[in-house]
Amino acid sequence: MKQAVLLLAYGAPERLEDVERYLGYVRGGRPAPPALVEEMRRRYAVIGGGSPLAARTREQAQALERRLAAGGFPARVYCGMRNWRPFIRETLAGMQSDGVDRIVAVCLTPHYSRRSVGLYRRHTETARQELGLGAEIVWTESFHDHPLLVEAFREKLAPLAPGRKVLFTVHSLPEKAVPEGDPYEREARATAAAVATSAGLADWDFTYQSQGATRDKWLGPTVETRIDQYAAEGVREMVVAPIGFLSDNLEILYDVDIQFRSYAGRRGMRLDRTESLNDSPTFIAALADVAQRKLA
Repeated sequence: MKQAVLLLAYGAPERLEDVERYLGYVRGGRPAPPALVEEMRRRYAVIGGGSPLAARTREQAQALERRLAAGGFPARVYCGMRNWRPFIRETLAGMQSDGVDRIVAVCLTPHYSRRSVGLYRRHTETARQELGLGAEIVWTESFHDHPLLVEAFREKLAPLAPGRKVLFTVHSLPEKAVPEGDPYEREARATAAAVATSAGLADWDFTYQSQGATRDKWLGPTVETRIDQYAAEGVREMVVAPIGFLSDNLEILYDVDIQFRSYAGRRGMRLDRTESLNDSPTFIAALADVAQRKLA
């Protein structure tokens, strides 16, 4: 039996000329308004002309493959993206050609939601049916409380936390997309609490970032409301720890590093951010343990 691991990520454009097409995938085929296209192009231009997400995901896959082999679980690790290349369908077609007959699927988001992990699963199952892929797919849907994930976040936070207010953040979702019983908020808050306990924090908070520009009501509170609160309380230094993201992307490099930092600066505050996990050895060890539990 030939086994492999499939890392699933959101996907993002690596070039400015791809932004409009990318937004079409995000919007389910609906054309993006010109103003939105221009704004997103501006943001990607500010962070270097494209997203590093695909490159970071490839690095994570390579590091995971090496870690699995060193641990006695030799398995190739593939990457598939929901909204950009390599698309999930393209990756599954490659796995089919390679003769893979058992796939361990790991979504690169630690918190389960029907809007996030659920969509990855539906996209993957649809692609498998279209390809006639006979391989078994084994899912790992959440690892929000894995001790090594918690430790990886703590390692990044420890140098910055002493004497500062710490604000944990995760990506917001429309409230209507998180129906009763969806574990997203509970799991995200549990990760924050675990990291705070591990780091010995006495002063920390939890919020949501990167709310979409729609009329829907999104999960809150927002980072900006917390910054306003801290400024009114006389806080002058804070640390943002984005525990909902496992690698650098637009929401980190623009939303946190530029928007939130500028917003805090205008209120007389200094805002620092924890480094992204990317291919942190501790994080890769967490992924390896998650995958090994499913590898036959």
